[in-house]
Amino acid sequence: MAKMLIAGEPADSERGQTTEVRNPATGKVVDNVPKGTITDIRRAIDAAKGALKKWSAMAPSKRGAVLLAAGHTILQQEKELATLLTKEQGKPMRESILEIRRFVHTLDHYGGMAKTMRTSAVMLDTGRHGIVLRKPLGVCGSIVPWNFPVSLMGNKLGPALLAGNTVVVKPAGTTPLTDLRTCEIIDKAIQDAGGPKGVLNVVTGPGSVVGEELLVNPTVRKIGFTGATDTGRRVMQSAAKDFKHVTLELGGSDPMIVCDDADIDRAVSAASVGRFFNCGQACLAVKRLYLFESIAEAFMEKLVDKATKISIGNGLKPGVLMGPLHTKEQRQEVEEQVEDAVKRGGKVIFGGQRPKSDDYDNGYQAIEHANGSIFGLGSSIWTRDINRAMYGAENIEAGYTWVNSAQIIYDELPFGGVKQSGLGKEHGDEAIEHYTDSKSVVIATETHSEIVGGE
Repeated sequence: MAKMLIAGEPADSERGQTTEVRNPATGKVVDNVPKGTITDIRRAIDAAKGALKKWSAMAPSKRGAVLLAAGHTILQQEKELATLLTKEQGKPMRESILEIRRFVHTLDHYGGMAKTMRTSAVMLDTGRHGIVLRKPLGVCGSIVPWNFPVSLMGNKLGPALLAGNTVVVKPAGTTPLTDLRTCEIIDKAIQDAGGPKGVLNVVTGPGSVVGEELLVNPTVRKIGFTGATDTGRRVMQSAAKDFKHVTLELGGSDPMIVCDDADIDRAVSAASVGRFFNCGQACLAVKRLYLFESIAEAFMEKLVDKATKISIGNGLKPGVLMGPLHTKEQRQEVEEQVEDAVKRGGKVIFGGQRPKSDDYDNGYQAIEHANGSIFGLGSSIWTRDINRAMYGAENIEAGYTWVNSAQIIYDELPFGGVKQSGLGKEHGDEAIEHYTDSKSVVIATETHSEIVGGE
């Protein structure tokens, strides 16, 4: 049975209770995990607090080396970890391998940043210099979703650990296994480098107990959360009581606009990947497709052709390109959505029914419709016209816009939503800023003018 990670040691639940983790493709039990209690999560928070002083005192270069070492070890165990991820989440092996590599890429990115982290300085006036220091926030809580449990955990761990914070991770209840295993590897790298026990802790259990304590415990100074917008609202409300820092990566309703001068084949491929990758279970998945009227029919024919070639099944089987939806509740929800679409005039084009979409003959109208959502996470526009491209990039209300590109997240660029798709940024240098506090320091030296002024 899998164990929690508290204060550098494997741990069972205080009460000895466990929860089953099942394979979405077969329904079979993959493993059992401890059902953490409020005592367990408080013990993990206390362990993180106890490790903070020593960990934050380590040089950033040493903390970065820990991330690089952990990433190297994880790559060596890539197949084992990817298999475990497929079993608990359902995605095909190919996508699980990509996710493990993405996680390592993020660790490598922040590990590589370690030697370039600098303070800033400014001459204030004669004899006075100003310095801006970046100080770790303290104990950080990371609440991780089930759709990309490993890579989205990496978005939080990389900048948090590099900045000198300690972390308590609360994995999703249905996908805790690979998170536990990868955190064990990182924790070992920390201890091998002379770091204290308790820098990284993982507590499994109900969100109403484990997650709630992370939100309300005053020792926790930062919450990094990825999940539904409604839950994100609850996170903000709880965090406000103690003025906790929050980074929220929430839901999206991402538009894709395809103009009449776009490279249709490339756009179709991007739409197929953008909608069907991870069985469509992605915050950045293409949710709305806006096509210029002159290319709409040809575009849909090509997209249907792509869909017919997607093999569906158990993600562990060779050749499978799409695994099952993660839970039976989600399958039921999608069925209800399809049924509703049919009632609203949906048209069968392949393998089921979908809403009838409007055709567009100008980019301004498409962008107006694209912005007609409470969400603003990702977006894309496909065109050969640089003016259309720049107009879309500047006017689509989203935290990320791809131009003639599939939805690929880069560690070098900040990622986060606008409107009700989130708050704060992950990735990029900006992520470090969200895991540190700035501190202003004024240093005065004795100068002739200051001495005279004091006489």
